[in-house]
Amino acid sequence: MMDGTARIMLAEALFPLTALITTGYLTRRLGPEGYGLLALTLTTIIWIESAIVSFFAKATIKFVGESTDWRPLGSTIIRLSFLAGSAAMLLLWMLAAPIGTILHEPKLAFYLRIGAIDIPILCAGQAYRSVLIGAAKFGGSALARAARWVCRLCIVVLLVEAGLSIAGALLGVIGSSFVELAVSRWYLGVKRPASRPRTGLPIRQYGTMLFVSSLCLIAYNGMDLFMLKVLGGTAAQSGIYGAAQSLSLLPGLFAWTFSSLLLATLSRLLAEHAQERARELVRDAMRVTLWLLPVAAIIAGAASDIVQAVFGPAFVSAAPLLSVLVVGAVANVMMMVGITIMTAAGMPAKTVLFTAPLVPLAFVGHLLVIPQWGAQGAALVTLGVSFVGASAGVAGVHAMWNVWPPSGTLVRCGVVALAAGAASMLWPTPGLVVFVKLIVLGMGCLLTYWGIGEFRHAEIAAVRALLLRKREPVAVT
Repeated sequence: MMDGTARIMLAEALFPLTALITTGYLTRRLGPEGYGLLALTLTTIIWIESAIVSFFAKATIKFVGESTDWRPLGSTIIRLSFLAGSAAMLLLWMLAAPIGTILHEPKLAFYLRIGAIDIPILCAGQAYRSVLIGAAKFGGSALARAARWVCRLCIVVLLVEAGLSIAGALLGVIGSSFVELAVSRWYLGVKRPASRPRTGLPIRQYGTMLFVSSLCLIAYNGMDLFMLKVLGGTAAQSGIYGAAQSLSLLPGLFAWTFSSLLLATLSRLLAEHAQERARELVRDAMRVTLWLLPVAAIIAGAASDIVQAVFGPAFVSAAPLLSVLVVGAVANVMMMVGITIMTAAGMPAKTVLFTAPLVPLAFVGHLLVIPQWGAQGAALVTLGVSFVGASAGVAGVHAMWNVWPPSGTLVRCGVVALAAGAASMLWPTPGLVVFVKLIVLGMGCLLTYWGIGEFRHAEIAAVRALLLRKREPVAVT
């Protein structure tokens, strides 16, 4: 699991780097209003894609991980994912105009129809990726993601520079999804099975519950931007809020990667009836999540410097939004870990029980707070609901496994986060020097964890072995 996490996180590490460059470029070229339209378009597309992917992804990882022959199941899931994505694309083409009218942006319909092309391509690519992770082919998954992020940056800049503006940015996203699909397909090499998989019924049962659960998560996570626009916000305000959201994605990036590998590993342990090892893994998963607290504190403390370095002076009002949203993003990681553990334990219905109340809670909160507090109110509501979800997830895991996040880790991470956040706030760093500060403070947190004994000797030895491991020479005959 550590090896797989390292491989995929190295690939995913390209995302914040390329995303910062891409977002900084687009905000300067499109301005707050143009970037606001792009943010509304991509948020809508991502909502739909995430809903479809959620129906298949975790169930696929779980059952492929438990299967001795994953090819029939994997091939079927890939085909169904593409068909579902194609149906969603056609539906969005028909609903694009009404959506633009509701959001008071008629031009949005044109961009939604372009962005809809990405849905079936991405859904098929994510299905391949779920099969790769479930089959423990982490190298292929990492390679596909790395290709996606690099190609997205290159294609977006190329097309926008060619004069295609917002449409060019959307076409760049579509092109990167196609690259990820092609690399995943080449690496996995799944052919159409001769017969249907026997595990189709469990996949449908898990998929339905996880689909509903993910819809709830998607709805409350993206509700703030849309409620801000519906309740009177301008396209420029949406662009500023969307920019802050894009910079708070780092914890969420870790959440998807870590939760997917946690699901695959935990499912194997439970299938092998290794209950004690599974219980230890559950405790360590929550422990690792707490390590992200200093990351949020560092970003929150440097929010003003980061926003000005990436987006420019026109987006300076995104800084206080980023400070709030990045803390909520860490809370979401804990909630995702809890949901993943419930899924691996064979209780997908409980994921709905813990996520469904978040939607009305967020809706009522935004309805009451946004008219008075605007974008800052939307961010605070999102933060509050995220903490409610994280608390519910931790309580659910404790009820199932009698496991709490280690109190010692919570205290140590809290102290390190306060110190790192204060240092980040008090250390002014103009321009791109802010990224040097982020790296230095991040390394400082790791060294502090090591110095106060947060890392176990076995973990240090495992990391050292992973870094120093060399491939054995292949014998030539």
